[in-house]
Amino acid sequence: MTVAFLGTGIMGAPMAANLAKAGLDVRVWNRTAAKAEPLADVATVAGSAAAAADGADILVTMLSDGPAVASAFEAASPASGTLWLQMSTVGLDWTDRLAAMAEKAGVVFVDAPVLGTRQPAEQAQLQILASGPEEARPKATPVFDAVGLKTRWLGPAGQGSKLKLVLNAWVLALTNATAESLGLARALGLDPALFLETIEGGGLDVGYAHLKGGAMLSGEYPPSFPAGLAAKDARLVVEAAGDDVDVAGARAVLAHLEAAVDAGHGDEDMAALYRAVLKGS
Repeated sequence: MTVAFLGTGIMGAPMAANLAKAGLDVRVWNRTAAKAEPLADVATVAGSAAAAADGADILVTMLSDGPAVASAFEAASPASGTLWLQMSTVGLDWTDRLAAMAEKAGVVFVDAPVLGTRQPAEQAQLQILASGPEEARPKATPVFDAVGLKTRWLGPAGQGSKLKLVLNAWVLALTNATAESLGLARALGLDPALFLETIEGGGLDVGYAHLKGGAMLSGEYPPSFPAGLAAKDARLVVEAAGDDVDVAGARAVLAHLEAAVDAGHGDEDMAALYRAVLKGS
């Protein structure tokens, strides 16, 4: 089975490496070619999206947003009957647009965003939120098994992206709440570490608070998931909610992330929103 993998950034590179490790024939392509070169020992680095997709059984896209995915798909021009596993987080509108592009091209479309960041991607511990035609499952399974710990099939294409937005709303809100609690402790003259120490092991504890909170307290933000992409995801949550539900928490996260990005911290981990919570930092 030959897999064309388009997008070898912070998530895509380890995912493609895990596909190769599982024994699949992998061709990789990235808009910035230098990001694909480190995979040359385990995969074929293609000079173009079309070269990667030529004759491939499966096309995987793992890119930053809807326009980037659409551009890569058009450039790849996969053959009719190719299975397209669209694993980027692009929101509802772009998922519909990409599904329409797939239908026009005669390509089988599976909407399959992932839950997890860089370390789970490196460890093949992602959770795949798959949605698409039932007949696509057998062919998609080896890819999903190679990059993920668990695959959840949710029905028709689009359901995966809907659940991803729901989960993103929670993850983003949790990150922001951690930042605000640490910031409030600091403003009140407390050692912010007391917050994390006090919730540890109790009913209010959650590992993600310690993960992101530790970065906030250290002031070091190596990117597990960059703030720029997190801002995009928060924007997608707000857009999806529309006028049907008040996602004030998501809007607060978006404001903090946008402030961090505008201050030049877009390539740092999304925990860098703590900089925006601490006014003047």
